[in-house]
Amino acid sequence: MKHIGILGASGSVGMQGIDIIREHADSFKLVSFAVGKSIDIAQRIIDEFNPEICCIQNEHDMDKLNINGKQTKVVFGDQGLLEVAGYEKNDVLLNSILGSVGLRPTLHAIDKGIDIALANKETLVVAGDIVMQRAKEKGVNILPVDSEHSAIFQCLNGENVKNIEKLIITASGGSFRDLTREQLKDVTLEDALNHPNWSMGKKITIDSATMMNKGLEVIEAKWLFDLPVERIETILHKQSIIHSMVEFNDTSVIAQLGTPDMRMPILYAFSYPERMQRNAERLNLADIATLDFKAMDLERFKCLALAYRAIEIGGTLPVVMNAVNEVAVQLFLDGKITFLDIETLIERAMDEHVVIQNPDLETILAIDADYKSRNYEV
Repeated sequence: MKHIGILGASGSVGMQGIDIIREHADSFKLVSFAVGKSIDIAQRIIDEFNPEICCIQNEHDMDKLNINGKQTKVVFGDQGLLEVAGYEKNDVLLNSILGSVGLRPTLHAIDKGIDIALANKETLVVAGDIVMQRAKEKGVNILPVDSEHSAIFQCLNGENVKNIEKLIITASGGSFRDLTREQLKDVTLEDALNHPNWSMGKKITIDSATMMNKGLEVIEAKWLFDLPVERIETILHKQSIIHSMVEFNDTSVIAQLGTPDMRMPILYAFSYPERMQRNAERLNLADIATLDFKAMDLERFKCLALAYRAIEIGGTLPVVMNAVNEVAVQLFLDGKITFLDIETLIERAMDEHVVIQNPDLETILAIDADYKSRNYEV
């Protein structure tokens, strides 16, 4: 029996993690979780799973939870988040919080020797060097949950990493993959949230539409698999059936395929190094019939180009890129800027930033907070 903790339990990935625990109740037990302001979801989780500790965002919401007859301890805020992340009974922590707020809990869990099932891209985007070094020192597994990184992780099982030629990360192209840049000027929020393949939260869906999500994945892959960014490629693949590929020095290419369902990589991270049975839709290639691929156009997908630039320069530039992206996406969701304004704000901030190389954790957190607190105008 593995004991599981979940950060971001009310989000899309977190809820799918709950599904996996429910489906495999004889193998996994939810002992800790954190939500934000979703008190109703927290209550349902407590009622069903009777976990030992729960974190909510605000102290004034604690009285709204009915824990009579339950063993669940309720905590709140940033300190509560750390308490859940580092809970002593966690064997695996699924970090599915959105944004760089997931960094400190990840490091805290690593320090406690807890394996990380990582769905929080921003943790590695802003502090990949620090996180991976800390995990190595503590002997902790960083188990990727993003479908692309889980695919690469699976393709590399039993392989010598010295034989890797390059990683090939696939991208659906998001909601606007068939539109020109001219057509992007008039897209709506409703259009942007209509992803053709995946069911995800709003922020990730917008990131997919701008292709920033793929940029974050490139940076994450650099740190997860310890490869220079020039050996990490992206390719458009509309069907989201091949989740990623690895090319080796003998020209062999190994790919991982599956239906577009995040529960598979979540289960793999929870059960690693084993595989477990799932009663779910099976991939039928005869029904799919055709798999399409197209070279990535970095002029069309400007946010992806900005991400490549950020990691090539390194230092604090990825921190700035990520922070401004988080703010800009929220401004778009709030109807305050247009879709193309997102990349404009990010590029402007990156152009103006004086990069600090080899930043320590406090510098990273300070820059992140600074850029998130600024007022942005197009």
